[in-house]
Amino acid sequence: MSARILDGKKTAAEIKEQLATKVVELKRKGCIPHLSVVLVGEDPASKVYVGMKQKACEKIGIQSETIRLDAGTKQDDLLNLVSKLNDDEAVHGILVQLPLPKHIDSKKVLELIRPEKDVDGFHPVNRGRLAIGEECFLPCTPAGIQQLLLRNNVNPEGKHLVVVGRSAIVGLPFATMMMQKKPGANATVTVCHTGSGDLKRYTKQADILIAAAGRPNTITADMVGPGCVVIDVGVNRVDDPDSPKGYHLVGDVDFEHVKEVASAITPVPGGVGPMTIAMLLSNTLQAAEKSCK
Repeated sequence: MSARILDGKKTAAEIKEQLATKVVELKRKGCIPHLSVVLVGEDPASKVYVGMKQKACEKIGIQSETIRLDAGTKQDDLLNLVSKLNDDEAVHGILVQLPLPKHIDSKKVLELIRPEKDVDGFHPVNRGRLAIGEECFLPCTPAGIQQLLLRNNVNPEGKHLVVVGRSAIVGLPFATMMMQKKPGANATVTVCHTGSGDLKRYTKQADILIAAAGRPNTITADMVGPGCVVIDVGVNRVDDPDSPKGYHLVGDVDFEHVKEVASAITPVPGGVGPMTIAMLLSNTLQAAEKSCK
């Protein structure tokens, strides 16, 4: 029997509907949630992502602005802009779209954003709070994965959860979240990476498998145990001369074969991606709620 498809679009739509109701309630109190997105340069993928974020904000009533800067923008000019957004009481969330041009130190820029406006959850203060289990803005993709699981009746508690990939954006923070003694977590976590050797000996043991390696077909059917829940975080472009765009998107999982082994699986696209944007909206709303108390 083929695996149940964990539909990120449907789940994200449910979350957005709930958030839209909260936005209306907040506006009644005279507080308009506001997200400022900074885009530096003309990276095609970044432009698409930023456009999707802005549309999602507008759809649920969050005020959103995209500040577009030339690729040659000086680092000091970008830092000055972030400082101004920090000081603007009308702005509740700040997102600087990555990657930045090579001449700009991303670390400096992200660290300048005030933690209470860091809706991406990338500031060291929010990362530190996450590590010790304190309240903070959760990074959007890990938070989206957790919500996708829980809202589809997959509770990680007591399960063996294997994460393939240890990036600071997905693998590491998600593993940290799942190890904590909290509702929707409390799992036994294994993190695999380039030093792990034979991935199969780990992935085959997983009750829940998170593929976040950034490489197509990292996870094949023989690496997955029967009944495993598979979450594919990867978004990879594969050349496709038959496509109008010249490519199509695939994840890190061999979807067609793995779905015949797993009990549930996310598609690419339409799985984790929509959940990431939903969590950005959620973080922005939380930031506004705290600011307007």
